[in-house]
Amino acid sequence: MEENQIIEAKKLLQGSKKIAIIPHRNPDGDAMGSTLALFHFLKKMNHHPVVIAPNEFPDFLAWLPGSADVLIYEKDRNGVKNILEQAELIFTLDFNALHRTGEMENVLKTLQAPFIMIDHHQAPDLYAKATFSDTSYGSTCEMIYDFIDAVSDVKMIDKTIATCIYTGIVTDSGSFKFPKTTGKTHRIVAALIDLGVENTEIHNFLFSNTTYESLQLLGKALQNMKIIKDRKTSYITLTQEELDRFHYKKGDTEGIVNYGLSVKDVIFTAIFIENKEEGIIKISLRSIGDFDVNQLAREHFEGGGHNNAAGGKSMLSMQETIRKFENIVNVHPKLKF
Repeated sequence: MEENQIIEAKKLLQGSKKIAIIPHRNPDGDAMGSTLALFHFLKKMNHHPVVIAPNEFPDFLAWLPGSADVLIYEKDRNGVKNILEQAELIFTLDFNALHRTGEMENVLKTLQAPFIMIDHHQAPDLYAKATFSDTSYGSTCEMIYDFIDAVSDVKMIDKTIATCIYTGIVTDSGSFKFPKTTGKTHRIVAALIDLGVENTEIHNFLFSNTTYESLQLLGKALQNMKIIKDRKTSYITLTQEELDRFHYKKGDTEGIVNYGLSVKDVIFTAIFIENKEEGIIKISLRSIGDFDVNQLAREHFEGGGHNNAAGGKSMLSMQETIRKFENIVNVHPKLKF
């Protein structure tokens, strides 16, 4: 974090303030881990923080300390709007453009309180008074560790904060296997475990807490996988009917896209998930090596993210979306082998 941004953040954190902490819509482990870690830290700093999520977060994250106190915008729009309007400072974590909060963007754009952004995605918007934006980090939770150290002292991190930070690092690093997992990442994790983080228990909560229906849904997704061999590409589709058949709950499709990269020789994969309520096809993209899915998502699917992990959406039907995707793949210069 640049020195001038640290100074600005410290200035904004002076006194005891009402603070709103916001993750992106459809928050994942890094979004919830970072917001709740910051929540507990700010409470220790004698502030009055509240975490406000745009919509529900997955059940497999509901064990996180402080998760029961998270407010959900879609459940109480007027009540949450009043809280946001009274906030004296707003943190946005794990996203860098207000539209990532969905409908909640309309409220955020009207607020007079200053913003602090902490995020590791590309091309941040310029809405924050203080910005900690660095794409070299593998997770926002790893950034929160450094943020706490910069504005206060790493000694402020206790077991509760460490548990939240560890959760986000684990999930966004793919259990430490993604390319942005560094020696520093492991040194931070070692420090968190030394603080009492129960790493085995956390992994069980995150990865051994599935339901029979979600396993059936995974099986259906794998049955639906298609391979474009001469383009080293795979993709998975899940229709609304298939989601309903297996009693889909938020979080059930988390990580399914990564199975597409487990196929030998595949370097690019995608999953297309129909959401009839919103009238969109939700898209997640993953890649190996130097194939930039962030650029592809930005150019073709109104999205973005990282070089090897990005997301987007399509307003077309599933059939039309897949046709568009296959056309992109078939002409993409970096997928010619």
